[in-house]
Amino acid sequence: MALDADILLDRRRLKKSIFRWRVLAVVAVIIAIVIAFARSGASDAVWGNIGPRIVEVNIEGVITEDPYLLDALEEIEEDSDVAGVIVHINSPGGTMVGGEALFESLRRIGETRPIVAEMGTVAASGGYMAAIAADHIVAHRGTVTGSIGVIFQSMNFNGTLEKLGVEPLTVKSGPLKAVPNPFEPTDDAARTAMESLISDMFGVFVDMVAERRGMDTDTVRKLADGRVYTGQQAVANGLIDEIGGRREALRWLQDEKGVAPDVAVVPLEIDYPDDSLMTVLFEGNIGKMLSSEGLKLDGLLTVWQPE
Repeated sequence: MALDADILLDRRRLKKSIFRWRVLAVVAVIIAIVIAFARSGASDAVWGNIGPRIVEVNIEGVITEDPYLLDALEEIEEDSDVAGVIVHINSPGGTMVGGEALFESLRRIGETRPIVAEMGTVAASGGYMAAIAADHIVAHRGTVTGSIGVIFQSMNFNGTLEKLGVEPLTVKSGPLKAVPNPFEPTDDAARTAMESLISDMFGVFVDMVAERRGMDTDTVRKLADGRVYTGQQAVANGLIDEIGGRREALRWLQDEKGVAPDVAVVPLEIDYPDDSLMTVLFEGNIGKMLSSEGLKLDGLLTVWQPE
């Protein structure tokens, strides 16, 4: 009898446990539906129901290829309710391809509606490349901008290896394969090949500035010796248009492009995927100890003070 009672008790506990798990599962589904509905409602509130709007795009930190940002910009391009765009830039630049892709995406938007760039503390190199996609550029007097140029960096450990008695072995299909190589000296042929890359992309950057700022190429090349300028200097030499900030950017859209003063300003929503736990941990404190933004950059760079 005692054994039967124990079995009955265990069955009741099992049923209660199953019931609890079913309740939790139903609650989880309801919460997920509520969150999805809330997100959808918020999105509709920002993008669907307020009519004409100015979209504010933030470009922060090192510029690399960002497909999620580019997708979000493409949505702006296709949204007829967007009356104008403010691009806030606080970036020392990044990769040449990242800056070029961002520039081209902004220019596609600029074909159908006005864009104004508002520079923050730094908008240099690739940051300046993003700014010239705008029709009007404002910056603070102390903003650091300019640094028009392209770099390609490497290191050479050959001398260190010789001191350690280590002789690297490299077998390659041609003399210019994988140059510069940190484990072998850079000869004249390799240096010439690298200079050709830099010269080619530097010409692209200079032409972009000349076209967007209405300057002749020789004038741009004189300004494009790699140096940075303050916002005040950049107004004087024609690299930007006006000293100011967000207020001046809005005023330009209203006074020069006819955007109504009561048009709402909304931030660009970028749909980044949720990171896994390991990714969050690595990109947090652990990632900061093991890497830097400089180590994430590869290829031709258009960046001010690369690490």
